[in-house]
Amino acid sequence: MKIKLAYILPNFFTALSAFFGVMSIIASSQGKFEKAFIYIILSLIADGLDGRVARLTNTTSKFGVEFDSLADIVAFGMAPAMMLFFAIGHNYGRFGALVSGLFVVFGAIRLARFNVTTAINDPRYFIGLPIPTAAVVLSSWIMLDIKYQSHFDLFILIGAVILGILMVSNFRYPSFKKIDFNKNLAMKILILIILAASFLYLFPTEAIALYLTIYTFYGIYRAVKGYMKIKKTKG
Repeated sequence: MKIKLAYILPNFFTALSAFFGVMSIIASSQGKFEKAFIYIILSLIADGLDGRVARLTNTTSKFGVEFDSLADIVAFGMAPAMMLFFAIGHNYGRFGALVSGLFVVFGAIRLARFNVTTAINDPRYFIGLPIPTAAVVLSSWIMLDIKYQSHFDLFILIGAVILGILMVSNFRYPSFKKIDFNKNLAMKILILIILAASFLYLFPTEAIALYLTIYTFYGIYRAVKGYMKIKKTKG
């Protein structure tokens, strides 16, 4: 009985992630975008728990991997895409619908590629922007646009296309699964974490948008820096 429960637990969190994704879609269709954003964040938390619980209980399985991908396409593909369409995209006709659709398609490609290459890739890095990151970045941009009435709608649509391309790119992003801290930097890192957490507490949406946008464009910076280094070496 205990063994069966151990196998059910990680899949429960995966199911919870998908459920929150559906709730986010419903909230977006009703124009309740703040609630939709919260559901996406809850999906992110549930998604983070399912893998960790599976590893802790040694209950990883092929079913769990496939189920997780299907849940992710709902929670981090469909949910932010619908939030984008109902909040902004519908004002741009077919272009808005196209961008929303492309975000889901690129996300599905990202998930499929991850499933077939995860065993051969360096666990310290993700190849392409992870779909949960892309989802939270996009939904946080939408929330800031609504909150501050910035009217950056077109820029957010273009940003959604860029996020989709980054998901299927070969840019490498740190996974933070294996981190070796330099003891001399430990105190500085702790202080930075405390300051970051404080900003997150005071301005949650702004902090989430800032931190994950920096992470998103870090992949581009890293790729350009690597390319310039190779070009300089050859030159």
